Amino acid sequence: MKAKLAYLCSSTSWGGLEMNHLRNASWMHQRGHDVTIFCVKGTPLAKETQERGLPVQFIEEHKKYYDFKKANTLAKLLLELGVTHLLIRSTFDMSIAAAVKRKLGHKIQTSYFMEMQLGVKKTNLLHTLRFRYIDLWSCPLNWLEEQVHTMTKFQNKTVVIPSGMDLSVFNQTLSKETARKQLDLPANKLVFGLIGRFDPQKGQLLLLEAMQKSQNKDYHVVLLGEPTMHEGDDYFQKMEAIIQQNDLQERVHVRPFMKDVTTFFKAVDWFVMATKAETFGMVTIESLACGTPVLGSNAGGTPEILNTAEGGCLFKTLDADDLAKQIDHICDAKISFDESDLCKMAEHYDHRKVCDMVEKVLKINA
Repeated sequence: MKAKLAYLCSSTSWGGLEMNHLRNASWMHQRGHDVTIFCVKGTPLAKETQERGLPVQFIEEHKKYYDFKKANTLAKLLLELGVTHLLIRSTFDMSIAAAVKRKLGHKIQTSYFMEMQLGVKKTNLLHTLRFRYIDLWSCPLNWLEEQVHTMTKFQNKTVVIPSGMDLSVFNQTLSKETARKQLDLPANKLVFGLIGRFDPQKGQLLLLEAMQKSQNKDYHVVLLGEPTMHEGDDYFQKMEAIIQQNDLQERVHVRPFMKDVTTFFKAVDWFVMATKAETFGMVTIESLACGTPVLGSNAGGTPEILNTAEGGCLFKTLDADDLAKQIDHICDAKISFDESDLCKMAEHYDHRKVCDMVEKVLKINA
């Protein structure tokens, strides 16, 4: 019997988790698999699914725990459609997936593709009972699989499958000179860049503080992004104030967000990953795919993606003094990396390899 894959996501948001779920479903569909996305009508995910022309089934929003009525309805629908594999990414959907598995048993395989790290231990009886009905727990990095082993009592199969990326979208022919002209950046200066919404979680203020503390004053910084929607621009105003008060106008270049991230990564000499602890960090891989080294926070998934120091340098998390120290070291020692070596590191996350791994672990063929 041919496998039928149901990608379930009840989220009404539109972020990395939802995007990754849709991308993976789309890639598997392109590879010839029978794929249907189960989502709430009117959500961004539903809209994007329909625009891509992917099969979709609309579901009602459910409670995070013990929504047995909605679980029975979902189980009936999955059975009617002949679904063999139920794939989820959000922890919000884990309870209903477990309830479906409990009802359908061997008729369906449940797989959880982890997106966020475990904040606390989940070893209590209720979590352990729920995990019993998840057949497969896929982690994007080794350190996250270790978390599962040490912070839960999950007894079924765990694997490490990274979040995939279509590397063909990165324009490898774009020169640094052309990219800098497009962003109106100085041609002959060392440039550090940070991309992301202007938000405390992204670390723009940390980088600006490090600029004040560093001894070298000859490098430049470009901040590409925009204020968080519907949350005001207080953070952005703080950024502007620091730039003005410390006479950094000539060295800090603020640019609006752009979809073509290749231009940004090609324009900078170093990408700065300054978040507290990025679980996976797709932008880190995007930087490597463009041949740009990363100066990253020594927490979360960044050290593993960079293979400690093969893809860049690390600094102490949220430590402006250490960030400044690393910037000075990069500037003074003229540290550089071979672009082709960095691009090869990114190939590990190529979506075709990721889909091969998914097919193997789910024991399905196109």
